[in-house]
Amino acid sequence: MIVMKFGGSSVESAAAIERVASIVRARAELRPVVVVSAMGKTTNRLLAIAAAAIRGSRPEYLMQLHDLRDYHSREARQIVTLDQRAELDRALDEHFQELTELVKGLAVLGELTPRSIDAISSYGERLSSYIVALGFRHFGMETAHVDARRMIITDDRHTQAAPLYSETYAKLREAIPPLAAERVVVMGGFIAATAHGVTTTLGRGGSDFTASIVGAGIGAKEIQIWTDVDGMLTADPTILPGGHRVKAISFAEAAELAYFGAKVLHPATVVPAMERNIPVLILNSRRPQVAGTRIVAEAVACSNPVKSIACKRRIALVNIHSTRMLMAHGFLKRIFEVFDRHKTSVDMVATSEVSVSLTIDNLERLDGICEELRAFSEVAIEENQAIVCLVGDNLRFTPGVASRVFRAVEPVNVRMISQGASLLNLSFVVAEADLKRAVEALHEEFFSELDPRVFETNGVAA
Repeated sequence: MIVMKFGGSSVESAAAIERVASIVRARAELRPVVVVSAMGKTTNRLLAIAAAAIRGSRPEYLMQLHDLRDYHSREARQIVTLDQRAELDRALDEHFQELTELVKGLAVLGELTPRSIDAISSYGERLSSYIVALGFRHFGMETAHVDARRMIITDDRHTQAAPLYSETYAKLREAIPPLAAERVVVMGGFIAATAHGVTTTLGRGGSDFTASIVGAGIGAKEIQIWTDVDGMLTADPTILPGGHRVKAISFAEAAELAYFGAKVLHPATVVPAMERNIPVLILNSRRPQVAGTRIVAEAVACSNPVKSIACKRRIALVNIHSTRMLMAHGFLKRIFEVFDRHKTSVDMVATSEVSVSLTIDNLERLDGICEELRAFSEVAIEENQAIVCLVGDNLRFTPGVASRVFRAVEPVNVRMISQGASLLNLSFVVAEADLKRAVEALHEEFFSELDPRVFETNGVAA
């Protein structure tokens, strides 16, 4: 068995789903289990509907609901047979009737709780997985539609639930292999449920995570993440177009890249796959002939010290200065207890005798954090910053890398530096306005020559 995950852009339209069907059909003998995201930008549209409801904008949210149903119906009707249309319409009616009642309830309450966010967000994957399963039948495949909420069991931390692995793996082992022996299994990513059946989600981008969990649970031969890029690249294409494809990378390197902003992969994806030593492939659903990026346990030998440059934008740099001359015992503990109470994770940390600098990418609770910190320290915030992260297994073995990095970005003001916490990365903070210039300089420095065992440039081996 293999797991094939397709993102929102890969299933955004009838044409896209037909393209996905041809990719899956070509691998039918591998007994694929297909995991899909919501169609297009459906999750964003669902959250906009919820926001309109709590504002009390009834005409607005009713129109948005109508438009969303029309979008799903219009695309789905192009990929189902005539005798399936009644079944399709009945399913859409049921889903949107439920959704409408939920939204009306929100309008009455005037409040959007994390539990409500999960309930509303779940409809994107519930709809897309049903439509894709129905569409596959039209393209000649027998399918089994599985509600992921019956398979993926989590805690009750809504909007970012953590899987209960033993319970989840037991359910997957029991249910999926018998179905996959006869049919293509289709299920929605991102969504799950507590042990009591309450809908949860794994966080934005969580369909990748679902695919990895499913792959680990069923002992898949490999996990394929189909997206709209050719694989992991040497730089973020939204910052530096024309980067080179990374053909092979280790789990550890991929995890660092994902955590520090590589959008092609959800940060949690590699964990279940790494624990079960299942290769993960990043592939392009619009260019299925491209070999993509293969993520495996051991790093492939490479003469380049850096495999890729990741970036994390829209972060805040928090500078905390002790109000005493010297850092008192327990100062760091008090700082991190504040962030823990506010459930806000920290990306990078640098310390001196009297100061601590750290970065966060979730600014939602920053005011409350600063208020608590100021009870025992001086706090200064620098917003609109970005983390630049160079990742590569060879960083630990190559002398002089740091000098090359900072010589390349010499015209840019570096606000904070971190190296050593991970042997695989060197990270620093710059103003977001300087990000593009820094990445361009670093890419020129480290990727002017490429090891052909690891990189491919412009579709031609280096």
